[in-house]
Amino acid sequence: MVLCFLIAAAAIALDQITKLLVMQNIGKGASVEVIRGVFHLTYTENRGAAFGMLSQHRWIFMLLSAVAIVAIFLYLWKEKPKSTLMRLSLGMILGGGIGNMIDRVIRGFVVDFIDIKFIPLWNYIFNVADIFVCVGCGLLILYLIRAEIQEHRRKKADLQKEPSHRQAGEDT
Repeated sequence: MVLCFLIAAAAIALDQITKLLVMQNIGKGASVEVIRGVFHLTYTENRGAAFGMLSQHRWIFMLLSAVAIVAIFLYLWKEKPKSTLMRLSLGMILGGGIGNMIDRVIRGFVVDFIDIKFIPLWNYIFNVADIFVCVGCGLLILYLIRAEIQEHRRKKADLQKEPSHRQAGEDT
């Protein structure tokens, strides 16, 4: 469980430090070209959810984020997952969620600044917390798929160990 909280703390720190640096060094709405046509730092204030959706309903995102954060804490406290992949993924989701929640509570908006330019039709700007949440969710999906495959293999092996209940002479 310690791993989970260390990852969450690192995610929060990295997220908040990068946001602070952007706010101090790039004007609101300004963009700094890092790699021409590929990557810019563009300071935006996102008052909604992903990609600025529902910007007039900040309280919904705060409530949903708070529920998710509490649910992860409760799961970790109650279940104490042994899988490193599970703890890693939950730590990343927790840290990213808390990082953006800090912004919503303190600033009233989330600071976004990572602007990828090389993907056609990609007009989204995001932040470090978003990366942690997305990568954490991806790792959680991998963990769940792996766990499901292992469970399926275990059940299959158990079935093969059971003695046959067929009577002599039965057709198969």
